[in-house]
Amino acid sequence: MDMKNWFKEITASDKKKAVPVLSFPSTSLLGITVRELISDSDLQAKGMKAIADRCDTLAAVSMMDLSVEAEEFGSSVKVDDHEVPTVIGSILKSEKDADDLIVPSVGTKRTGIYTQAIKKACKLITDRPVFAGIIGPFSLSGRLMDMSEIMIKCFEEPEFVHKTLAKAAEFLISYAKAYKDTGANGVVIAEPAAGLLSPALIDEFSTPYVKKITDAVQDEGFAVIYHNCGNTIPLIESIKKIGAYAYHFGNAIDLREMLDIVPRDMIVCGNVDPAGQFRSGTPESVYAATMNVLNSCSKYPNFIISSGCDIPPLAPWENIDFFFKAVADFYA
Repeated sequence: MDMKNWFKEITASDKKKAVPVLSFPSTSLLGITVRELISDSDLQAKGMKAIADRCDTLAAVSMMDLSVEAEEFGSSVKVDDHEVPTVIGSILKSEKDADDLIVPSVGTKRTGIYTQAIKKACKLITDRPVFAGIIGPFSLSGRLMDMSEIMIKCFEEPEFVHKTLAKAAEFLISYAKAYKDTGANGVVIAEPAAGLLSPALIDEFSTPYVKKITDAVQDEGFAVIYHNCGNTIPLIESIKKIGAYAYHFGNAIDLREMLDIVPRDMIVCGNVDPAGQFRSGTPESVYAATMNVLNSCSKYPNFIISSGCDIPPLAPWENIDFFFKAVADFYA
């Protein structure tokens, strides 16, 4: 599939399907736990297929599990039956730790399960693109160093941060290439921690490394979608340099304000609240929130409706169904 033309065709269309980050709620469709889902490539592929069968999505998007890459480097991960896995503690305390850090091979731990899951999903889902997911380099480095520490080290020990970022990016390029080899049509790079940075700091500690990954894997047949659910409006001049085919923003911003300032050929996706609406709202409130985003943003041809971030595992399917109902009703 020519992904560059695929995105152009979407921009030219008056009616657009939704592309939410929707994968973890497959647990309730399959009757399994999150613990089981993240440990089994067959279940992940079947879950993506079950969602594709139920939901009229623009593309199938895999889980936004931001623990799997840090675990590959040696971080400890807390796993729960009903919540997204999280990284515990840090493994890098000093610049020497960064010097000694070994870049792991893809597939040593769960990255092997995740790449196999996408390979299997690509065989099951043939009527729309399949997008894999990886963490961004600054967000990964923050998990290796501890988020509070990396924010301080950006000022006090920038070389420590850069050494960590370089090894994180090296691994993420290999991981993205492994996904590309599975037959996936693209990858979502989730870089939410960069939303905490100032314009100057994101330009130094995130954007160049994300761009390096993008340049290494993106081509006409493989798209990069950049995700950042932070306060991205002050950061957009730096973010635009990444050169991704599409950009996915969270509900921390007014998406219409973002669409007002970006070029018309820059595809912007978002941003119905995943926690406040999909997880904790009602079908009626999700419907209203989705309609609000659509009414605000649909006049921009480069807009695609989505969730603001990964939809939580325990989001009720009635809420998710009403999101898709709102999209269908709006474009009808």
